[in-house]
Amino acid sequence: MNYPNRTIKKGEKDATIVVEVQKMLNKRGIVKVTINGVFDELMKSSVKLFQSMTTDVYGNLLIADGVIGPITWGALFENEKIKVEKTSKSLLEAALEIATSQIGVLEQPLGSNAGPEVEKYLASVRSSKGNPWCMAFVYYCFQEASKTLKTTNPLIRTGGCLSQWNRTIAKKITASTAQSNPSFVIPGSIFIIDHGSGLGHTGIVKEVNNGYITTIEGNTNNKKSREGIGVFLLQSRKLNSINKGFIVCS
Repeated sequence: MNYPNRTIKKGEKDATIVVEVQKMLNKRGIVKVTINGVFDELMKSSVKLFQSMTTDVYGNLLIADGVIGPITWGALFENEKIKVEKTSKSLLEAALEIATSQIGVLEQPLGSNAGPEVEKYLASVRSSKGNPWCMAFVYYCFQEASKTLKTTNPLIRTGGCLSQWNRTIAKKITASTAQSNPSFVIPGSIFIIDHGSGLGHTGIVKEVNNGYITTIEGNTNNKKSREGIGVFLLQSRKLNSINKGFIVCS
């Protein structure tokens, strides 16, 4: 059964979904669950027990809250990929291709926020070497994609992640909306994280899989830092770790 693109919890009205979950809980053998289509307190306890004894696709224990989001759903239904609507987004595809071609670019010297490619990204938003460049990288990818497609870049020319979020004219998907319906987040979406004190981080979504996103990010490293040394492909950001939201350019 495909993920219904919303959280399933106590009081769920769709008995068909609840029945399928109850069947899977029984199949997993964690606890014997009555198949009645009712998500009550007993059902919540059963889900929490399953979560407390189960890991996600990356080997992390699930959060035992009794709520079935995309990560718990993926673990329950054998970690099948969530099927998302296929949307034709030629600009997003082109931006992703350009971002992919930049994977492996490193600062020169490391830790300097400088180097030929990095300074090219920074120049696209009229910023100087030495400045943070994750947003500049994203802007550059969409700028080059727009040139290829002979269209206008829908992003605001800025090196600030939060400035982009606040000023963008593109479609915005808030963090809460994305978490309750992951199908809104499609390849080519731009994530925005707010670290507080005006600091942020961003990157481009490559894939969405059971509550996780695979991303291509600039000014980062394998530890997902916001002040890293290059362009990296990162495969295990939790969707719910994106606390600001997503921008979808069309």
